[in-house]
Amino acid sequence: MSEYQYYEFLAIDRPLTTDEMAQLRALSTRATITPVSFSNEYNWGDFKGNPDKLMQRYFDAHVYVANWMTAIFMVRLPIEALTEETAKAVAVPYLLDFKATKTHWIITWSLEESKNYDRFGMEDGRGWMARLAPVRDELLRGDLRSLFIGWLPAVAGEMFDDDDVVPLSVSGLANLTASQQALAEFLEVDPDLLAAAGMGSPPGPKEEISPVDLDEWIDALPEEEVKSILKKMLEGKGQQAERSVRNQFGAWRHASQTGATDKPRRMVGELRQNLEKAHLIRMEKQKQDREQQEIKRREKRNAYLENLSIDFPKAWSSVKESAARGSGRGYDEACRILVDIAEAHDLFATKKQFQKELKRFMASHLRRKALIERLVKAGIWKDK
Repeated sequence: MSEYQYYEFLAIDRPLTTDEMAQLRALSTRATITPVSFSNEYNWGDFKGNPDKLMQRYFDAHVYVANWMTAIFMVRLPIEALTEETAKAVAVPYLLDFKATKTHWIITWSLEESKNYDRFGMEDGRGWMARLAPVRDELLRGDLRSLFIGWLPAVAGEMFDDDDVVPLSVSGLANLTASQQALAEFLEVDPDLLAAAGMGSPPGPKEEISPVDLDEWIDALPEEEVKSILKKMLEGKGQQAERSVRNQFGAWRHASQTGATDKPRRMVGELRQNLEKAHLIRMEKQKQDREQQEIKRREKRNAYLENLSIDFPKAWSSVKESAARGSGRGYDEACRILVDIAEAHDLFATKKQFQKELKRFMASHLRRKALIERLVKAGIWKDK
């Protein structure tokens, strides 16, 4: 297998300047560079840049995928968006890392020992950024579920004992957002463990925004904050202003709706107990799904056979036509139709009638050994 690496960076809070794009071009002549992104793939050699330094200086999100079973997602957040206490509590070596600069947090989610050879045999990295980037806005709104998802594999890896306390008490683990589900998929978090974490988790914030909430938040906005928003808009930074306002409102709303979840944190042992329950629930659901699929398949099959029974002579003509071709493909087709005709007689006519028609058909085809072999194998005919 040839080497493959994929790098993608995204600038969200502000676009890159012309000088910054030139600096990035010096790192790679083949990369696709725009005012808001940088992407490149390598089948030999390596990237000259340092992702950590690029994140500190230029970008707000980064995706890296390599076919030696590695996947990394990074975001940059303003330093005030996350407390040092939270970062220390949830950090796990090789899984979830936090680096603080004077102005930002650089958060890194890592998958370094995947066993999914099929995924990384075909993975090209493209498409992940679009699915994962919304995680950053969610964090800015105070939604810490993505951090919990990054911590969770440590439970599967037995890095904690049953009597250890879960580091975060977050709501809505039973109803993750699309980007949070994508993050769990990207990191290959055990679906049963994810479901186990959702058991007993308080509901997340409501999606609907009420006019009452909007009025309450706007009325409480400091005058200086309002001026800052208007100034950004007049300076042509409307998208930045809108993103900032939405994230601030989302953080306020998230805090107001989940502030009552300050209950005692769970123990790791509870997650492991829930894991067994989640596994049984998933297995039962899969069984029910298979049963439902079989019911639908049978209904579709019966409808086809009933339609076939309406004109048996036409079906027998198809058998004769296929057999007359004298080829393996023709015999296969004749055998398949005969199986259908036999089953249709069982349901909508009589076996005796089928046997009578079959003997009549076989009287003129007994020399076709290849056809007879197929019919014997299918249980349609007994070779004497």
